[in-house]
Amino acid sequence: MKTEIFTADYHCSIASPGTAKEAFDNICNVPAWWTTDFEGSAKETGDIFTVRFGDTFVTFRITDVVAGETITWYVTDCHIPWLNDKKEWKDTKIVWEVSSKNNSTQIDMTHVGMVPTVECYASCEQGWNHFIKESLFKLLAEGKGLPKEAK
Repeated sequence: MKTEIFTADYHCSIASPGTAKEAFDNICNVPAWWTTDFEGSAKETGDIFTVRFGDTFVTFRITDVVAGETITWYVTDCHIPWLNDKKEWKDTKIVWEVSSKNNSTQIDMTHVGMVPTVECYASCEQGWNHFIKESLFKLLAEGKGLPKEAK
């Protein structure tokens, strides 16, 4: 019997009120839902931005944008000090897909390369679930997210 290794990328979906354009604009407003320790821009192809959580940082380059529909963030550099491989996110990508369905907006986020076999999967899954399902959702539904505050 052959043992299969589960390698599905992290994926999260939420449905929110509002239009696809509003959802897309809010996703691009990273400091409103992820972390206020943010520099750069996250709106157009070629934009570069960095998020920080204390000693942890991740730098992204926007590689693909279809306004109101999809945006791809490619990790160009990172330092995650609590991992053995402090560059574990490097060369992974975050793909956002936004679509309208039944009077609401569907948001799908996939962290390509974030699979259950990588060291940070369990804790990163918890983090993503919080920031997407709670913070981003609250921003979309109520106009105010729950970003990590910069110190």
